[in-house]
Amino acid sequence: MRVGARILITLPLALAVAIATVWAVLALWFRLPAPELAKEMAGGVFALLGLVTIVALFTRMRIHAFVVFLVAFGALLFWWRTIKPLEHADWAPEVARQVTGTRNGDLLTLTNVRNFDWRNKTDFTEHWDTRTYDLDKLQTVDLFMSYWGNPNIAHVILSFGFEGDDYLAWSIEVRRRIGGAFSPIADLFKSDPLVIVAADERDVIGARSNFRGEDVQIYRLRASPEAGRALLWAYVEDANALAATPEFYNSITTNCTTTIVKMMRAVGDKVPLDWRLIVNGYLPDYAYDRGALDTRLTLDELKARAHIDKRAQAGGLSADFSRLIRADVPSPLSQ
Repeated sequence: MRVGARILITLPLALAVAIATVWAVLALWFRLPAPELAKEMAGGVFALLGLVTIVALFTRMRIHAFVVFLVAFGALLFWWRTIKPLEHADWAPEVARQVTGTRNGDLLTLTNVRNFDWRNKTDFTEHWDTRTYDLDKLQTVDLFMSYWGNPNIAHVILSFGFEGDDYLAWSIEVRRRIGGAFSPIADLFKSDPLVIVAADERDVIGARSNFRGEDVQIYRLRASPEAGRALLWAYVEDANALAATPEFYNSITTNCTTTIVKMMRAVGDKVPLDWRLIVNGYLPDYAYDRGALDTRLTLDELKARAHIDKRAQAGGLSADFSRLIRADVPSPLSQ
């Protein structure tokens, strides 16, 4: 009985050491400021330490081995906490600036609103604007889902509509450097900062639908103007905080979906935990089940109408882009 009980206690501990070891090896590989050979050696040493510790847990040396592992892992965590995001680097042009905003009554003034003219996915003319929006004229909130390959994962963008078909889209992205690429694994290990982009739809949506070959879908949300204003201001507050204190993008804990969920909770909206908030390709299913979409149609019918690519490509990145991509897309606010 005593042997069996000891094994039952040791197995979870061994699993925890194994998980910590894998994390430590990957952290050293992605973030240790050293040549590849040195990274491989450091990772190998830690992997060996983890393996020896797991074996020792089943012997009389268990306490000594576990203490040594804890000291080594604690030292690595101390180093990990010293890694801070860069404030200045050779950023890719489309994420080079962080939007910020100020509010004076109902007037919201934003600096560094992106308004690029795209000719193809690599050729564009940069424009960064300072704009003022009347929050009293905010009418709608729309959800964009942009799929680039895996149907389980998408990039999430929220767009706020004002009177006169004036739309402002917000995209939470990886602030990559020139020549850098998005890597879900690397971005678990403090590889790139987070950036919040506010932009014209014909820029941040049109580049994806017309030039990057992504499957972009639009879902119109059941959100009152009051809720829309609160959510938009939550975006602005997060953007201002990010401009003052940079944060790392994290593929699981701090990404385009989790940050939106945090904002919605901050403004008082209930967002129950659900696996679809992580496997975010199914976010429209979650929103439909929560009654946030137009339930007069089935979810399959909504998804069939949601694809904007043909309408976007037919109309081009014209001044009518936002109106054209919403053609035949039902809004729950018209119920």
